Amino acid sequence: MTGDDLVSAATIGRAEEVRRLLEGAVPPDEPSEDGGTALYRAAVRGDAGIVRMVLAAGADPDRESGGEGEGLPLCAAACWGHVEVVAALLDAGAHPDRREDVERTAMTALHWAASNEHLAIVRTLLDRGAVPDLDDSAGRTALSHAAERGAAAVVRTLLDHGANPASADGRGRRPLDLARRYAGRDIEAEVLARATEHAPRGARITVRREGSEGGDVRIVAEVRDDTGELRSESRLGTGHAEIVRLMEI
Repeated sequence: MTGDDLVSAATIGRAEEVRRLLEGAVPPDEPSEDGGTALYRAAVRGDAGIVRMVLAAGADPDRESGGEGEGLPLCAAACWGHVEVVAALLDAGAHPDRREDVERTAMTALHWAASNEHLAIVRTLLDRGAVPDLDDSAGRTALSHAAERGAAAVVRTLLDHGANPASADGRGRRPLDLARRYAGRDIEAEVLARATEHAPRGARITVRREGSEGGDVRIVAEVRDDTGELRSESRLGTGHAEIVRLMEI
């Protein structure tokens, strides 16, 4: 029994196998051959049961997974919108402001949640002490990410928690400037252009409108290959004009 077995079981959601391996003395933080950890893989899946199981066995909630493109469990859960996993990690002592992969992005869980319009997670992190104005490696705060995304409800929540609307990123752009870039533009055309730019030959692109947390609306463009497999997805909220209004008050 090895770390490879534990990480593999967590990756595909085999809770009983994870339990058996932990009871068989496989260390909860033992990585797989590619550097991945069971806690990170379960967090990405949103498997709160396995997350709690691995944490109860002593896994470090702030340990970065070393697999390619991986990082902090809390950031993974925040990025993918798994609020129950976020709560479990915070309950286990995960630091809400720990920066992920400092040499590249330096993003925190709040950055990831704000940039992906996960309002419930933004609120959870702020209520648990996350600092609203930390910047990432590009000098962007959570407010900047949400403003550019057009996530009005997230912006409103961040402002209510004291986020600074005057903070500028590494290129001197304030959240207001990022929102103004899209205010009044055809968001559906913008998202479609993004999707088309990176679509493979013969791909089929579909565009839809959907609701997001807090009552916002976003536009989503899916790119599927000729077999119907999803290849990429582009999305952008429609709340930029509202965000400009909020910040100009």
